[in-house]
Amino acid sequence: MKNNELKVYALEWTGKSLLVLDQRALPETIRYDEYSNASDVADSIYSMRVRGAPAIGIAAAYGVALSVQQHYSANSTDWLKKVETDMQKLASSRPTAVNLFWALNAMQAVLQKNKQNPITAIRKKAEQIHAEDIKANQTMAELGAGLLVKAKTVMTHCNAGALATGGYGTALGVIRSAYKQGLETVYAGETRPWLQGARLTAWELAQDNIPVTLIADSAAAWLMQSGKLDWIIVGADRIAANGDVANKIGTYSLAVLAKQHAVKFMVVAPLSTVDFDMATGANITIEERNADELLAPCYINEDSLVSAWNPVFDITPAELITAIVTEKGLVKDPVKKGLKHLK
Repeated sequence: MKNNELKVYALEWTGKSLLVLDQRALPETIRYDEYSNASDVADSIYSMRVRGAPAIGIAAAYGVALSVQQHYSANSTDWLKKVETDMQKLASSRPTAVNLFWALNAMQAVLQKNKQNPITAIRKKAEQIHAEDIKANQTMAELGAGLLVKAKTVMTHCNAGALATGGYGTALGVIRSAYKQGLETVYAGETRPWLQGARLTAWELAQDNIPVTLIADSAAAWLMQSGKLDWIIVGADRIAANGDVANKIGTYSLAVLAKQHAVKFMVVAPLSTVDFDMATGANITIEERNADELLAPCYINEDSLVSAWNPVFDITPAELITAIVTEKGLVKDPVKKGLKHLK
């Protein structure tokens, strides 16, 4: 499942347990937590030890495998109810990431066909989902890099690299491939409040010996005004059938700024991120996390007059997007035809 260019992976499957890189500790500390049950995997997703839509889906698939491994009994039918309860916990961990539900549905289908002896089949399916994600990343990387032939400078937001996927990455996969072809400069926005750009993207690119320049999120407009930026490249947590994209908070503002400054805007995500049952982005559930992630400790009390609004994602309309890249092909100017033809 590995690709030789990377040194650290978000997820490692031992065959009996799941090793999860605690991304909250990066870049100072590389620490893996080992999980042997689905409930702990769900907590690792909610707590953002593992994050990024494709990686969340893969982790959930392994969570189901662990649940079956823990509860299956040939002498009882109660095990299936326990597995279903675990799947509900996994489903509630990050509601915006459609890959999570896609993976759970895929695992459910295998489970229904293999009730008599499910352990081997369910493990193989989780491993297949992991391996296919890496293959899809590499395909998207080449397709996306093909659009960047003359580009010299790009910017990315949040972290859509190997740490957010099974390996190689979506947006960063494109950047990795483009860098080999002559891309010169990569800017990374810090991505508040969790600083995925500052902590994860900068670190990950440095691991691959790719120079990266970190900027404050609020400096993006001035960077674009300089005329030096060719493309903004991001991943996605959910894409509606019409091409509207849910991604890390701040993506929408970057897309609006890009339109103003004639900077091209690329979204890179596997087909499992596309929710073909959702007509537009207006129907996408936007996760809101605890205000404590934003507030200073002195404001966290019942009498405080200071509160915080903490949406994790925003919706970028298709008309602001130059191209959406999937492993099944790329869609230029998605506002004109949407994505249903890729299904």
